[in-house]
Amino acid sequence: MGRLAGRLAGFLAVLLFVCLLLASAGVLALRYINPPTSAFMLEASAQARFAGERHYHTDYRWRSLAAISPEAAIAVVASEDQRFPDNDGFDFDSIRAAVRAHEHGARLRGASTITQQVSKNLFLWSGRSFVRKALEAGLTVLVDHLWSKQRILEVYLNIAQFGPGIFGVEAAAHRYFHTSALHLTRDQAALLAAVLPDPLRLHPNAPSPYVVAQHDWIVQQIENLGGPAYLGTVAPRFAPLRARLAEHHSP
Repeated sequence: MGRLAGRLAGFLAVLLFVCLLLASAGVLALRYINPPTSAFMLEASAQARFAGERHYHTDYRWRSLAAISPEAAIAVVASEDQRFPDNDGFDFDSIRAAVRAHEHGARLRGASTITQQVSKNLFLWSGRSFVRKALEAGLTVLVDHLWSKQRILEVYLNIAQFGPGIFGVEAAAHRYFHTSALHLTRDQAALLAAVLPDPLRLHPNAPSPYVVAQHDWIVQQIENLGGPAYLGTVAPRFAPLRARLAEHHSP
C-alpha cells in the first residue's frame, strides 16, 4: 500500500511538472505572438450561438501598443489597477481592503489587477470556482514573470471587452466613436474604461448617470496620476507617441 501511494505521488508530481512546463511554454509563446483570440471571446461566442443570437459577431482588431493612444492606456490603469507599474501581478492592499469592507457589511468587490484579468480572459473560463481562481493565480505568476509590463498592458488593451462581441480598444473606438485607437481622446478613453465592469449593460456612446460619474472619476484619477507620463517606466514608447499626437492635433 505504501509503495502504491509513493508511485501515485510520483505520478502526480510528474503530471504537475508537465502541466507547469506546458503552461509556461504557452505563456512564453504569447509574449511574442499576438493571440488570435482568447478563451473569453470563444466562450462569449459559444454562449451567443447557444442562445440563438445568429447575428453575433466577434469584432477583434489587434493593434500594437504604439498604435494605441496613451490616453486609452492611462484610462484603464486609472480605472482598473493604479498600482500596475509597480505591483507583481497582485494588489494585496486592495484585496485586504476589499475583505475588510466586506467584513463590515459592504458587498464583496473584486480587486483583480490588469495582470490577473489578462490571465483569466486569455486562458480561462468565467466563473468563481476555487479551481479557476487557483489556475488564475498560477497563470498570473507566470505572466508577471515571463512578460514585460508593456506586453501585459498591450494584450489587455486588445482583449478587454467593451460591449457585446466588441473586444479591444481598436474595435471599441471604431464602433462607438468612429475613430481609431490611436486617436482616442481622454474623454473617449475614460468612457470606454467606465464600462469595463459590465460591458454588456453599460454603453460608452449612450452613457447612463453611472457611466458619466465613473467617467468623471476616471478623468480625475488620470490627472492625479499625472496623465500618460505615469506610464513612462512601463512603456517608454509613449513619449514619442505623445509627440506625434501633439503634431497631429496642432492647428
